Order: sequence, then structure tokens, then C-alpha cells
Amino acid sequence: MVIPKVFISYSHDTLGHKKWVLELATRLMNNGVESIIDQWDLGPGDDLPTFMEKYVTSADRVLMICTDKYVDKANSGKGGVGYEKMIITSELMVKIDSNKIIPIIRQKGTRRLPVFLQSKLYIDFSKDDEFEISYDELVRSIHGSPLFQKPKIGNNPFASPIDRMPQKTVDSLLEVMKIVVDCFESGSDLIIPYPVLIRNNMSMSRTLFDLQLELAQEKELIKMDSNKRVTLLPAGKMYAIENKLV
Repeated sequence: MVIPKVFISYSHDTLGHKKWVLELATRLMNNGVESIIDQWDLGPGDDLPTFMEKYVTSADRVLMICTDKYVDKANSGKGGVGYEKMIITSELMVKIDSNKIIPIIRQKGTRRLPVFLQSKLYIDFSKDDEFEISYDELVRSIHGSPLFQKPKIGNNPFASPIDRMPQKTVDSLLEVMKIVVDCFESGSDLIIPYPVLIRNNMSMSRTLFDLQLELAQEKELIKMDSNKRVTLLPAGKMYAIENKLV
């Protein structure tokens, strides 16, 4: 299992804000996301630019916790936030369509983003009473497990029943109808006995052959009596012409 890694970028606005970021990082760790944060990954004597460059570039995602002070620092290029911005923007020049950065709105009453993030979709953590909803969205995004999965494309509702069948089924039905049509064309009797059909079947199992006969009858291409004698119906003759069996 690949464990996603996130680097959390934020400004030290207040002790309360630092505590909120720490609790977010801790909860992410508990939910299978390795969180890189200065409060436990950076210590006395460590080089701040080296720490930022190493983890901003190596992390799978970068969470940018946007407060008004953070946005001001990013826009002005000041401090650690400004240095992180420089690293991130240089990397994004190589990966223009990268969704590596996830802006986190933490301001109260505003939704300001740094200028270079204006086009990015953000996750709104500004309302504490809606934290769980926002957190679920964040964790799902990091793990690549969206709440709503794009459904598989369905069949054209206006296509013919033949067009909507799997290709293998269509091919097998075509083969069976070719056998029926060949027997009909070459025989003097309009009713084709089952043993005659079996003798002409050289390409598929008897089980599949019988299933395709039943399918042909369901589609009213043929009529089959209790003794499995087959009559080619008008729709079956038209099928033969349309599919160039005659």
C-alpha cells in the first residue's frame, strides 16, 4: 500500500492557529496520510530552506493553510511562506496541470488566496461547525477516493438490440444464423431438423450453440418447436440480408 505524503504550509499567526494546524496534521496521520509539518519535523539547528525545498518537492500534495497573514506573506514573497511559494511555482512551471497544491481556506469571512493560486479549487475550513464535511473532502482527495464516482458509460438507448449486445454474443449469434440460413438455402424442406444444424456447426460448443438458438428465437429470427426443429422467420431472412449471409 502506497502511503500518500503531504507537506503542510502555514504561517505562525497565533498559538491557536498553530494548534489547529497541528491537530489537522495529527488527524491526517491517523487516517493514513503522512504529514510533514515543522512542529515535529523541524528542530533546533535544522536549515529552514533545506527543509522546505526537500519536502515541498517530494510530497505528493501540498496543503496551503490560507489565512490573511499567510496570503500577504505569499504575495509579498516574505519569510518561509514566500520561499515555499518560490519553490512551488518553479515546480509548477514543469507540471502546469499539476493538482499537487490544495489551498485550505481558514480565514473568517474572506476567501483570499495567494495570487498564484487564484485558479485553484480550494477546500473551505473557515466554518468550525462544518469541519467534518471539509475534512472528509480533504482526506478523500488525498487518497484519491472521491465521494461520487463517475459511472461507466451505458448503452445507447436508441441502438438496436443487436447493437447493444456484447460483441462476442453478436458474433456467436451471427455464426448460428449463418448455419441456419445456409441450411435453409440448401435444403428442400422449410423446417430444419436439429441434427442437420449440429452437423453444420464446426466452430462452437454445443452449449453455446443451443444458447444462441434460443437467443435467435427470443429475437423472433427463428421459430423452434418442441423437437428443436427450426423455421427461419421473415425477420430472420431480413437479418440474413442485412448481415450479408446470403
